[in-house]
Amino acid sequence: MRIGLLTEGGYPYVSGDAGLWCDRLVRGLEQHEFDVYALSRSRRQEAEGCVPLPPQVRRVRTAPLWTAEDDGVAHGRRARRRFTECYGDLVAAVCAGPEGPSGHLADRFGNALYGLAELAREERGLVGALRSDAAVRALEGACRAPRALRTARDARVPDLLTVAAHLERALRPLSVDWYGDDALGAADLCHAASGGPAALCGLLARHFSGVPLLVTEYGVQLRSHYLTLGPDAATPAVRALLGAFHGRLAAEVYRSAEILTPGNAHARRWQERCGADRARIRTVHPGMEADRFTEVGESPGRADPDTLVWVGRVDPTKDLVSLLHAFAQVRKEEPEARLRIVGAPSGAEGAAYLGHCRALAAQLFPDEADGAHAVGDNPVSFEEIGAPEAPTLPDAYAAGAVVVLSSVVEGFPISLVEAMFCGRATVSTDVGAVVEVIGGTGLVVPPRNPRALAEACVALLRDPERRERLGAAARARALELFTVEQNVAAFHGIYLEIVSHCPVRRVVLDESGEPLPFAAPAESRVPGRWTGPTARALPRGVPAWATTAPVRATPLAAAEGAR
Repeated sequence: MRIGLLTEGGYPYVSGDAGLWCDRLVRGLEQHEFDVYALSRSRRQEAEGCVPLPPQVRRVRTAPLWTAEDDGVAHGRRARRRFTECYGDLVAAVCAGPEGPSGHLADRFGNALYGLAELAREERGLVGALRSDAAVRALEGACRAPRALRTARDARVPDLLTVAAHLERALRPLSVDWYGDDALGAADLCHAASGGPAALCGLLARHFSGVPLLVTEYGVQLRSHYLTLGPDAATPAVRALLGAFHGRLAAEVYRSAEILTPGNAHARRWQERCGADRARIRTVHPGMEADRFTEVGESPGRADPDTLVWVGRVDPTKDLVSLLHAFAQVRKEEPEARLRIVGAPSGAEGAAYLGHCRALAAQLFPDEADGAHAVGDNPVSFEEIGAPEAPTLPDAYAAGAVVVLSSVVEGFPISLVEAMFCGRATVSTDVGAVVEVIGGTGLVVPPRNPRALAEACVALLRDPERRERLGAAARARALELFTVEQNVAAFHGIYLEIVSHCPVRRVVLDESGEPLPFAAPAESRVPGRWTGPTARALPRGVPAWATTAPVRATPLAAAEGAR
Protein backbone atom coordinates (compact mmCIF):
# COMPACT_ATOMS: atom_id res chain seq x y z
CA MET A 1 0.00 0.00 0.00
CA ARG A 2 1.00 3.63 -0.33
CA ILE A 3 1.52 5.50 2.95
CA GLY A 4 1.56 9.28 3.28
CA LEU A 5 3.89 9.85 6.25
CA LEU A 6 3.30 13.28 7.84
CA THR A 7 5.99 14.74 10.10
CA GLU A 8 6.67 18.03 11.85
CA GLY A 9 10.23 19.03 12.66
CA GLY A 10 11.58 15.50 12.35
CA TYR A 11 11.98 12.81 9.69
CA PRO A 12 13.56 12.94 7.14
CA TYR A 13 15.71 15.76 8.52
CA VAL A 14 18.91 14.90 10.37
CA SER A 15 17.83 16.77 13.49
CA GLY A 16 14.46 16.97 15.15
CA ASP A 17 11.83 14.93 16.94
CA ALA A 18 10.58 11.48 15.98
CA GLY A 19 13.23 11.09 13.27
CA LEU A 20 14.74 7.89 14.61
CA TRP A 21 11.58 5.86 15.08
CA CYS A 22 10.18 7.04 11.74
CA ASP A 23 13.35 5.92 9.98
CA ARG A 24 13.20 2.52 11.68
CA LEU A 25 9.52 2.17 10.78
CA VAL A 26 10.03 3.00 7.10
CA ARG A 27 13.01 0.66 6.79
CA GLY A 28 11.16 -2.13 8.58
CA LEU A 29 8.12 -1.94 6.27
CA GLU A 30 9.91 -2.36 2.97
CA GLN A 31 6.87 -4.03 1.39
CA HIS A 32 5.01 -0.67 1.41
CA GLU A 33 5.63 2.59 -0.45
CA PHE A 34 6.07 5.82 1.49
CA ASP A 35 5.59 9.42 0.44
CA VAL A 36 7.01 11.71 3.13
CA TYR A 37 5.43 15.11 3.75
CA ALA A 38 7.63 17.05 6.16
CA LEU A 39 6.99 20.38 7.89
CA SER A 40 10.31 21.94 8.92
CA ARG A 41 10.74 24.08 12.03
CA SER A 42 13.75 26.24 11.15
CA ARG A 43 16.12 27.27 8.41
CA ARG A 44 18.93 25.55 10.30
CA GLN A 45 17.07 22.25 10.26
CA GLU A 46 16.64 22.46 6.50
CA ALA A 47 20.32 23.40 6.02
CA GLU A 48 21.47 20.34 7.99
CA GLY A 49 19.93 18.10 5.34
CA CYS A 50 18.17 14.75 5.41
CA VAL A 51 19.08 11.25 6.46
CA PRO A 52 19.75 8.64 3.74
CA LEU A 53 16.41 7.34 2.54
CA PRO A 54 15.59 3.70 1.68
CA PRO A 55 14.20 2.84 -1.77
CA GLN A 56 10.65 2.43 -0.49
CA VAL A 57 10.49 6.21 0.04
CA ARG A 58 9.19 7.31 -3.35
CA ARG A 59 9.36 11.06 -2.80
CA VAL A 60 9.73 13.75 -0.17
CA ARG A 61 7.78 17.00 -0.13
CA THR A 62 8.60 19.72 2.37
CA ALA A 63 7.08 22.98 3.57
CA PRO A 64 8.41 25.42 6.20
CA LEU A 65 6.43 26.10 9.35
CA TRP A 66 8.90 28.71 10.52
CA THR A 67 8.18 31.16 7.73
CA ALA A 68 5.55 31.82 5.10
CA GLU A 69 5.78 34.39 2.37
CA ASP A 70 2.69 36.39 1.62
CA ASP A 71 0.94 34.56 -1.20
CA GLY A 72 0.06 37.86 -2.85
CA VAL A 73 -3.44 36.62 -3.61
CA ALA A 74 -5.94 39.46 -4.09
CA HIS A 75 -9.15 37.96 -2.76
CA GLY A 76 -12.43 39.08 -4.23
CA ARG A 77 -15.38 40.31 -2.24
CA ARG A 78 -17.00 36.90 -2.09
CA ALA A 79 -13.80 35.21 -0.92
CA ARG A 80 -13.25 37.87 1.73
CA ARG A 81 -16.80 37.39 2.99
CA ARG A 82 -16.35 33.61 3.15
CA PHE A 83 -13.07 34.03 5.00
CA THR A 84 -14.63 36.37 7.54
CA GLU A 85 -17.51 33.96 8.17
CA CYS A 86 -15.34 30.83 8.50
CA TYR A 87 -12.59 32.48 10.54
CA GLY A 88 -15.21 34.15 12.72
CA ASP A 89 -16.83 30.78 13.45
CA LEU A 90 -13.43 29.26 14.21
CA VAL A 91 -12.39 31.88 16.75
CA ALA A 92 -15.93 32.00 18.20
CA ALA A 93 -15.63 28.29 19.00
CA VAL A 94 -12.20 28.95 20.53
CA CYS A 95 -13.37 31.88 22.66
CA ALA A 96 -16.57 30.22 23.87
CA GLY A 97 -16.88 28.60 27.26
CA PRO A 98 -16.72 24.88 28.07
CA GLU A 99 -18.24 22.42 25.62
CA GLY A 100 -21.75 21.21 26.39
CA PRO A 101 -23.08 17.66 25.98
CA SER A 102 -24.40 18.44 22.48
CA GLY A 103 -20.93 18.91 20.99
CA HIS A 104 -22.09 22.05 19.17
CA LEU A 105 -18.80 23.89 19.60
CA ALA A 106 -16.75 20.94 18.31
CA ASP A 107 -18.92 20.79 15.18
CA ARG A 108 -18.67 24.53 14.71
CA PHE A 109 -14.90 24.44 15.02
CA GLY A 110 -14.59 21.52 12.60
CA ASN A 111 -16.91 23.05 9.99
CA ALA A 112 -15.08 26.36 10.17
CA LEU A 113 -11.70 24.65 9.84
CA TYR A 114 -12.75 22.70 6.75
CA GLY A 115 -14.42 25.79 5.32
CA LEU A 116 -11.11 27.66 5.56
CA ALA A 117 -9.36 24.67 3.96
CA GLU A 118 -11.74 24.66 1.01
CA LEU A 119 -11.29 28.40 0.57
CA ALA A 120 -7.50 28.03 0.71
CA ARG A 121 -7.66 25.35 -1.96
CA GLU A 122 -9.80 27.50 -4.25
CA GLU A 123 -7.80 30.69 -3.70
CA ARG A 124 -4.37 28.98 -3.67
CA GLY A 125 -3.54 30.02 -0.13
CA LEU A 126 -4.75 32.04 2.84
CA VAL A 127 -1.50 33.41 4.26
CA GLY A 128 -2.37 37.02 3.52
CA ALA A 129 -5.93 36.67 4.78
CA LEU A 130 -4.82 35.09 8.07
CA ARG A 131 -2.46 38.04 8.59
CA SER A 132 -5.03 40.66 7.68
CA ASP A 133 -6.81 43.19 9.85
CA ALA A 134 -10.03 41.29 9.16
CA ALA A 135 -8.65 38.31 11.07
CA VAL A 136 -7.75 40.47 14.08
CA ARG A 137 -11.17 42.16 14.02
CA ALA A 138 -12.91 38.77 13.89
CA LEU A 139 -10.84 37.58 16.87
CA GLU A 140 -11.65 40.75 18.80
CA GLY A 141 -15.36 40.31 18.09
CA ALA A 142 -15.28 36.73 19.34
CA CYS A 143 -13.49 37.79 22.52
CA ARG A 144 -16.07 40.50 23.22
CA ALA A 145 -19.06 38.19 22.64
CA PRO A 146 -21.44 37.70 25.61
CA ARG A 147 -20.61 34.01 26.11
CA ALA A 148 -16.86 34.31 25.66
CA LEU A 149 -14.43 33.15 28.31
CA ARG A 150 -13.86 35.72 31.02
CA THR A 151 -10.11 35.72 30.37
CA ALA A 152 -10.81 36.19 26.63
CA ARG A 153 -12.91 39.29 27.34
CA ASP A 154 -9.89 40.77 29.14
CA ALA A 155 -7.66 40.45 26.04
CA ARG A 156 -6.01 43.68 24.95
CA VAL A 157 -4.72 44.69 21.53
CA PRO A 158 -1.20 43.21 22.04
CA ASP A 159 -2.83 39.96 23.20
CA LEU A 160 -5.06 39.85 20.12
CA LEU A 161 -2.09 40.43 17.81
CA THR A 162 -0.11 37.67 19.53
CA VAL A 163 -2.95 35.16 19.28
CA ALA A 164 -3.70 36.08 15.65
CA ALA A 165 -0.04 35.57 14.71
CA HIS A 166 0.01 32.19 16.45
CA LEU A 167 -3.17 31.08 14.68
CA GLU A 168 -1.70 32.12 11.34
CA ARG A 169 1.33 29.93 11.98
CA ALA A 170 -0.74 26.99 13.22
CA LEU A 171 -3.00 27.17 10.15
CA ARG A 172 -0.22 27.32 7.55
CA PRO A 173 -0.85 23.68 6.54
CA LEU A 174 -4.13 24.89 5.04
CA SER A 175 -2.18 26.66 2.29
CA VAL A 176 0.18 23.88 1.19
CA ASP A 177 -0.57 22.08 -2.09
CA TRP A 178 -0.48 18.55 -0.71
CA TYR A 179 -4.12 17.55 -1.00
CA GLY A 180 -4.54 16.84 -4.71
CA ASP A 181 -4.91 13.55 -6.51
CA ASP A 182 -1.17 13.53 -7.24
CA ALA A 183 -0.22 13.90 -3.57
CA LEU A 184 -1.98 12.80 -0.37
CA GLY A 185 -5.13 12.13 -2.35
CA ALA A 186 -3.35 9.17 -3.96
CA ALA A 187 -2.40 7.56 -0.63
CA ASP A 188 -4.14 4.55 0.88
CA LEU A 189 -3.42 5.81 4.38
CA CYS A 190 -2.07 8.94 6.07
CA HIS A 191 0.16 8.36 9.10
CA ALA A 192 0.83 11.48 11.19
CA ALA A 193 3.93 11.06 13.35
CA SER A 194 2.59 13.62 15.85
CA GLY A 195 -0.45 15.73 16.63
CA GLY A 196 -0.68 19.42 15.78
CA PRO A 197 0.23 20.61 12.27
CA ALA A 198 1.21 17.16 10.99
CA ALA A 199 -2.15 15.72 12.02
CA LEU A 200 -3.90 18.77 10.54
CA CYS A 201 -2.51 17.80 7.13
CA GLY A 202 -3.99 14.35 7.61
CA LEU A 203 -7.35 15.84 8.57
CA LEU A 204 -7.45 17.79 5.32
CA ALA A 205 -6.47 14.74 3.23
CA ARG A 206 -9.31 12.87 4.92
CA HIS A 207 -11.73 15.73 4.24
CA PHE A 208 -10.84 16.23 0.58
CA SER A 209 -10.13 12.65 -0.52
CA GLY A 210 -11.45 10.33 2.18
CA VAL A 211 -7.96 9.01 3.02
CA PRO A 212 -8.04 7.34 6.48
CA LEU A 213 -5.86 8.88 9.18
CA LEU A 214 -3.59 7.23 11.75
CA VAL A 215 -2.09 9.48 14.44
CA THR A 216 0.89 8.46 16.58
CA GLU A 217 1.82 10.51 19.65
CA TYR A 218 4.86 9.61 21.71
CA GLY A 219 4.66 13.05 23.28
CA VAL A 220 1.25 14.74 23.49
CA GLN A 221 1.32 18.03 21.56
CA LEU A 222 -1.44 19.56 23.66
CA ARG A 223 0.47 18.91 26.88
CA SER A 224 3.59 20.46 25.34
CA HIS A 225 1.65 23.62 24.52
CA TYR A 226 0.32 23.86 28.06
CA LEU A 227 3.83 23.49 29.47
CA THR A 228 5.33 26.00 27.02
CA LEU A 229 2.73 28.69 27.72
CA GLY A 230 3.60 29.16 31.37
CA PRO A 231 2.80 32.25 33.47
CA ASP A 232 6.13 33.83 32.53
CA ALA A 233 5.69 33.20 28.79
CA ALA A 234 2.34 34.86 28.06
CA THR A 235 -0.53 36.81 29.59
CA PRO A 236 -3.57 34.96 30.98
CA ALA A 237 -5.67 35.93 27.96
CA VAL A 238 -3.09 34.60 25.49
CA ARG A 239 -2.66 31.37 27.45
CA ALA A 240 -6.41 30.81 27.63
CA LEU A 241 -7.05 31.48 23.93
CA LEU A 242 -4.14 29.44 22.60
CA GLY A 243 -4.89 26.61 25.02
CA ALA A 244 -8.50 26.58 23.83
CA PHE A 245 -7.45 26.53 20.17
CA HIS A 246 -5.04 23.64 20.56
CA GLY A 247 -7.59 21.80 22.68
CA ARG A 248 -10.23 22.15 19.95
CA LEU A 249 -7.76 21.05 17.27
CA ALA A 250 -6.67 18.02 19.30
CA ALA A 251 -10.30 17.04 19.89
CA GLU A 252 -11.01 17.24 16.14
CA VAL A 253 -7.95 15.12 15.37
CA TYR A 254 -8.91 12.50 17.96
CA ARG A 255 -12.50 12.45 16.74
CA SER A 256 -11.58 12.04 13.06
CA ALA A 257 -8.64 9.63 13.18
CA GLU A 258 -9.45 6.00 12.46
CA ILE A 259 -6.89 4.82 15.01
CA LEU A 260 -4.71 6.61 17.58
CA THR A 261 -1.44 5.05 18.71
CA PRO A 262 -0.08 6.65 21.89
CA GLY A 263 3.37 5.53 22.95
CA ASN A 264 2.45 4.92 26.57
CA ALA A 265 -0.43 4.96 29.05
CA HIS A 266 0.38 8.55 30.06
CA ALA A 267 -0.23 9.80 26.50
CA ARG A 268 -3.28 7.53 26.25
CA ARG A 269 -4.88 9.18 29.29
CA TRP A 270 -4.36 12.61 27.73
CA GLN A 271 -6.05 11.49 24.54
CA GLU A 272 -9.01 10.04 26.41
CA ARG A 273 -9.44 13.25 28.42
CA CYS A 274 -9.57 15.16 25.13
CA GLY A 275 -12.42 13.04 23.81
CA ALA A 276 -10.70 10.12 22.05
CA ASP A 277 -12.73 6.93 21.78
CA ARG A 278 -11.08 4.13 23.77
CA ALA A 279 -12.10 1.58 21.14
CA ARG A 280 -9.89 3.32 18.57
CA ILE A 281 -6.75 3.61 20.72
CA ARG A 282 -3.86 1.14 20.40
CA THR A 283 -0.81 1.66 22.63
CA VAL A 284 2.36 1.06 20.62
CA HIS A 285 5.59 1.47 22.56
CA PRO A 286 8.56 3.05 20.77
CA GLY A 287 10.92 0.54 19.22
CA MET A 288 14.59 0.71 20.15
CA GLU A 289 17.69 -1.04 18.85
CA ALA A 290 18.60 -3.78 21.32
CA ASP A 291 21.54 -5.34 19.45
CA ARG A 292 24.15 -2.80 20.50
CA PHE A 293 23.40 -3.51 24.17
CA THR A 294 23.57 -7.30 23.83
CA GLU A 295 27.20 -7.69 24.92
CA VAL A 296 26.69 -5.62 28.05
CA GLY A 297 23.37 -7.29 28.83
CA GLU A 298 24.96 -10.73 28.69
CA SER A 299 27.91 -9.68 30.89
CA PRO A 300 26.50 -8.43 34.21
CA GLY A 301 29.86 -9.01 35.90
CA ARG A 302 31.43 -5.99 34.11
CA ALA A 303 29.75 -3.54 36.49
CA ASP A 304 31.57 -1.88 39.37
CA PRO A 305 29.53 -3.00 42.42
CA ASP A 306 29.94 0.40 44.14
CA THR A 307 29.04 2.70 41.21
CA LEU A 308 25.78 4.47 40.42
CA VAL A 309 25.28 5.73 36.86
CA TRP A 310 23.02 8.45 35.48
CA VAL A 311 22.77 8.76 31.67
CA GLY A 312 20.79 11.32 29.72
CA ARG A 313 20.44 14.87 28.46
CA VAL A 314 21.35 17.44 31.12
CA ASP A 315 18.60 19.99 31.79
CA PRO A 316 16.60 21.15 34.84
CA THR A 317 13.80 18.60 34.32
CA LYS A 318 16.29 15.80 35.09
CA ASP A 319 16.66 17.12 38.67
CA LEU A 320 20.32 16.27 39.10
CA VAL A 321 20.32 18.51 42.17
CA SER A 322 18.12 16.03 44.03
CA LEU A 323 20.33 13.20 42.77
CA LEU A 324 23.44 14.88 44.19
CA HIS A 325 21.78 15.45 47.56
CA ALA A 326 20.62 11.83 47.56
CA PHE A 327 24.14 10.65 46.80
CA ALA A 328 25.43 12.64 49.77
CA GLN A 329 23.21 10.45 51.97
CA VAL A 330 24.33 7.32 50.09
CA ARG A 331 27.96 8.16 50.89
CA LYS A 332 27.16 8.25 54.59
CA GLU A 333 25.92 4.66 54.37
CA GLU A 334 28.34 3.39 51.68
CA PRO A 335 31.61 5.37 51.82
CA GLU A 336 33.02 3.58 48.76
CA ALA A 337 30.11 4.51 46.51
CA ARG A 338 30.70 6.58 43.38
CA LEU A 339 28.37 8.45 41.03
CA ARG A 340 29.01 8.88 37.30
CA ILE A 341 26.86 11.45 35.48
CA VAL A 342 27.12 10.83 31.73
CA GLY A 343 25.48 13.26 29.33
CA ALA A 344 25.74 16.51 27.40
CA PRO A 345 23.80 19.70 28.21
CA SER A 346 20.70 20.60 26.23
CA GLY A 347 21.12 24.14 24.95
CA ALA A 348 22.14 27.21 26.91
CA GLU A 349 19.79 26.42 29.79
CA GLY A 350 21.25 22.93 30.07
CA ALA A 351 24.81 24.27 30.04
CA ALA A 352 24.01 26.68 32.87
CA TYR A 353 22.34 23.90 34.83
CA LEU A 354 25.34 21.61 34.33
CA GLY A 355 27.62 24.33 35.68
CA HIS A 356 25.40 24.68 38.73
CA CYS A 357 25.50 20.90 39.32
CA ARG A 358 29.29 20.82 39.04
CA ALA A 359 29.56 23.59 41.64
CA LEU A 360 27.13 21.77 43.95
CA ALA A 361 29.09 18.51 43.60
CA ALA A 362 32.32 20.30 44.50
CA GLN A 363 30.62 21.78 47.56
CA LEU A 364 29.00 18.53 48.75
CA PHE A 365 32.02 16.32 48.05
CA PRO A 366 35.36 18.09 48.57
CA ASP A 367 38.19 16.23 46.90
CA GLU A 368 39.18 13.35 49.12
CA ALA A 369 42.76 12.18 49.59
CA ASP A 370 44.34 9.38 51.64
CA GLY A 371 47.07 11.61 52.96
CA ALA A 372 48.47 15.12 53.01
CA HIS A 373 50.63 14.49 49.92
CA ALA A 374 48.09 12.48 47.86
CA VAL A 375 45.94 13.85 45.04
CA GLY A 376 42.30 14.26 45.96
CA ASP A 377 39.50 12.52 44.10
CA ASN A 378 35.86 13.54 43.88
CA PRO A 379 33.37 10.64 44.07
CA VAL A 380 31.15 12.39 41.50
CA SER A 381 32.31 12.58 37.89
CA PHE A 382 30.73 14.43 34.95
CA GLU A 383 31.39 12.81 31.57
CA GLU A 384 30.13 12.76 27.99
CA ILE A 385 29.72 9.90 25.55
CA GLY A 386 32.92 9.60 23.53
CA ALA A 387 35.24 10.44 26.42
CA PRO A 388 37.91 7.86 27.38
CA GLU A 389 35.88 6.78 30.42
CA ALA A 390 32.70 6.21 28.36
CA PRO A 391 33.58 5.77 24.68
CA THR A 392 30.13 4.38 23.79
CA LEU A 393 26.65 4.43 25.28
CA PRO A 394 26.74 0.72 26.27
CA ASP A 395 30.06 1.35 28.04
CA ALA A 396 28.40 4.08 30.11
CA TYR A 397 25.71 1.70 31.34
CA ALA A 398 28.22 -1.14 31.83
CA ALA A 399 30.23 0.92 34.31
CA GLY A 400 27.59 0.93 37.04
CA ALA A 401 25.81 -1.65 39.15
CA VAL A 402 22.71 0.55 39.46
CA VAL A 403 21.31 3.03 36.93
CA VAL A 404 19.43 6.00 38.38
CA LEU A 405 16.73 8.20 36.83
CA SER A 406 15.85 11.28 38.90
CA SER A 407 13.58 13.27 36.55
CA VAL A 408 10.64 15.43 37.61
CA VAL A 409 9.23 15.46 34.03
CA GLU A 410 9.56 12.55 31.65
CA GLY A 411 7.67 11.23 28.66
CA PHE A 412 8.88 7.83 27.51
CA PRO A 413 12.12 7.17 29.49
CA ILE A 414 14.53 6.09 26.76
CA SER A 415 17.54 5.91 29.08
CA LEU A 416 15.60 3.60 31.37
CA VAL A 417 14.85 1.18 28.53
CA GLU A 418 18.51 1.25 27.48
CA ALA A 419 19.51 0.34 31.04
CA MET A 420 17.01 -2.52 30.93
CA PHE A 421 18.54 -3.80 27.68
CA CYS A 422 21.88 -3.79 29.51
CA GLY A 423 20.48 -5.92 32.32
CA ARG A 424 21.02 -3.28 35.00
CA ALA A 425 18.96 -2.80 38.15
CA THR A 426 17.34 0.65 38.20
CA VAL A 427 16.07 3.24 40.66
CA SER A 428 13.64 5.72 39.08
CA THR A 429 11.26 8.50 40.04
CA ASP A 430 7.54 7.99 39.48
CA VAL A 431 6.99 10.36 36.53
CA GLY A 432 5.63 9.99 33.01
CA ALA A 433 5.65 6.42 31.72
CA VAL A 434 8.29 5.14 34.17
CA VAL A 435 6.05 2.72 36.06
CA GLU A 436 4.55 1.42 32.81
CA VAL A 437 8.02 0.79 31.37
CA ILE A 438 9.72 -0.67 34.41
CA GLY A 439 6.84 -2.86 35.61
CA GLY A 440 8.09 -4.75 38.66
CA THR A 441 11.72 -4.98 37.52
CA GLY A 442 13.10 -1.93 39.33
CA LEU A 443 12.63 0.36 42.31
CA VAL A 444 10.42 3.46 41.93
CA VAL A 445 10.38 6.41 44.35
CA PRO A 446 8.52 9.75 44.45
CA PRO A 447 10.12 12.65 42.53
CA ARG A 448 11.97 15.43 44.41
CA ASN A 449 12.56 13.11 47.36
CA PRO A 450 16.35 12.71 47.90
CA ARG A 451 15.91 10.59 51.01
CA ALA A 452 13.74 7.99 49.27
CA LEU A 453 16.11 7.98 46.29
CA ALA A 454 19.10 7.42 48.57
CA GLU A 455 17.43 4.60 50.51
CA ALA A 456 16.56 2.74 47.29
CA CYS A 457 20.10 3.11 45.96
CA VAL A 458 21.64 1.87 49.20
CA ALA A 459 19.27 -1.12 49.27
CA LEU A 460 20.47 -2.24 45.83
CA LEU A 461 24.15 -1.52 46.47
CA ARG A 462 24.04 -3.78 49.53
CA ASP A 463 22.22 -6.66 47.82
CA PRO A 464 24.06 -7.97 44.72
CA GLU A 465 21.74 -10.98 44.33
CA ARG A 466 18.70 -8.72 44.19
CA ARG A 467 20.45 -6.49 41.66
CA GLU A 468 21.13 -9.48 39.45
CA ARG A 469 17.52 -10.73 39.63
CA LEU A 470 16.05 -7.32 38.84
CA GLY A 471 18.52 -6.75 36.01
CA ALA A 472 17.71 -10.08 34.37
CA ALA A 473 13.96 -9.47 34.67
CA ALA A 474 14.32 -5.96 33.29
CA ARG A 475 16.26 -7.19 30.25
CA ALA A 476 13.67 -9.86 29.50
CA ARG A 477 10.86 -7.29 29.74
CA ALA A 478 12.62 -4.82 27.45
CA LEU A 479 13.35 -7.46 24.82
CA GLU A 480 9.69 -8.45 24.83
CA LEU A 481 8.09 -5.00 24.70
CA PHE A 482 10.44 -2.31 23.44
CA THR A 483 12.30 -3.59 20.38
CA VAL A 484 12.14 -2.25 16.85
CA GLU A 485 10.70 -5.55 15.67
CA GLN A 486 7.64 -5.37 17.90
CA ASN A 487 7.08 -1.73 16.94
CA VAL A 488 7.22 -2.46 13.20
CA ALA A 489 4.99 -5.53 13.52
CA ALA A 490 2.41 -3.53 15.47
CA PHE A 491 2.21 -0.78 12.86
CA HIS A 492 2.08 -3.29 10.02
CA GLY A 493 -0.98 -4.87 11.60
CA ILE A 494 -2.60 -1.49 12.21
CA TYR A 495 -2.02 -0.43 8.59
CA LEU A 496 -3.78 -3.56 7.36
CA GLU A 497 -6.62 -3.10 9.85
CA ILE A 498 -7.27 0.48 8.74
CA VAL A 499 -7.13 -0.23 5.01
CA SER A 500 -9.40 -3.26 5.36
CA HIS A 501 -12.02 -1.31 7.30
CA CYS A 502 -11.67 2.10 5.63
CA PRO A 503 -10.57 1.63 2.00
CA VAL A 504 -10.35 4.78 -0.11
CA ARG A 505 -13.21 4.84 -2.58
CA ARG A 506 -11.75 5.91 -5.90
CA VAL A 507 -13.80 6.22 -9.07
CA VAL A 508 -12.18 5.34 -12.40
CA LEU A 509 -13.90 6.31 -15.64
CA ASP A 510 -13.56 4.62 -18.99
CA GLU A 511 -13.03 6.43 -22.29
CA SER A 512 -16.72 7.26 -22.60
CA GLY A 513 -16.83 8.83 -19.16
CA GLU A 514 -18.75 5.99 -17.51
CA PRO A 515 -17.70 4.47 -14.16
CA LEU A 516 -15.52 1.43 -14.75
CA PRO A 517 -16.27 -1.48 -12.38
CA PHE A 518 -13.41 -3.63 -11.10
CA ALA A 519 -10.88 -1.11 -12.47
CA ALA A 520 -8.55 -1.73 -9.53
CA PRO A 521 -7.96 -5.51 -9.40
CA ALA A 522 -7.37 -7.32 -6.14
CA GLU A 523 -3.79 -8.00 -7.23
CA SER A 524 -3.03 -4.31 -6.76
CA ARG A 525 -3.00 -4.95 -2.99
CA VAL A 526 -0.22 -7.50 -3.30
CA PRO A 527 3.25 -6.11 -2.45
CA GLY A 528 5.11 -5.09 -5.59
CA ARG A 529 4.66 -2.71 -8.47
CA TRP A 530 1.65 -3.28 -10.74
CA THR A 531 0.64 -1.49 -13.89
CA GLY A 532 -2.78 0.02 -13.64
CA PRO A 533 -4.84 3.20 -13.57
CA THR A 534 -4.12 6.09 -11.28
CA ALA A 535 -7.42 6.41 -9.51
CA ARG A 536 -8.88 9.73 -8.54
CA ALA A 537 -10.38 10.12 -5.10
CA LEU A 538 -13.53 12.22 -5.07
CA PRO A 539 -14.51 14.44 -2.12
CA ARG A 540 -17.07 12.98 0.21
CA GLY A 541 -20.60 13.46 -0.99
CA VAL A 542 -19.62 14.16 -4.61
CA PRO A 543 -20.99 11.57 -7.09
CA ALA A 544 -18.81 10.20 -9.84
CA TRP A 545 -20.66 12.04 -12.60
CA ALA A 546 -19.97 15.41 -10.94
CA THR A 547 -16.21 15.30 -11.37
CA THR A 548 -14.75 17.85 -13.76
CA ALA A 549 -11.50 16.00 -14.34
CA PRO A 550 -12.27 12.30 -14.83
CA VAL A 551 -9.53 9.76 -14.65
CA ARG A 552 -9.39 7.86 -17.92
CA ALA A 553 -8.73 4.17 -17.78
CA THR A 554 -5.64 2.73 -19.38
CA PRO A 555 -6.02 -0.19 -21.80
CA LEU A 556 -5.02 -2.57 -19.00
CA ALA A 557 -7.75 -1.16 -16.77
CA ALA A 558 -10.27 -1.46 -19.57
CA ALA A 559 -9.29 -5.08 -20.06
CA GLU A 560 -9.75 -5.73 -16.35
CA GLY A 561 -13.16 -4.06 -16.44
CA ALA A 562 -14.29 -6.19 -19.40
CA ARG A 563 -13.64 -9.44 -17.58
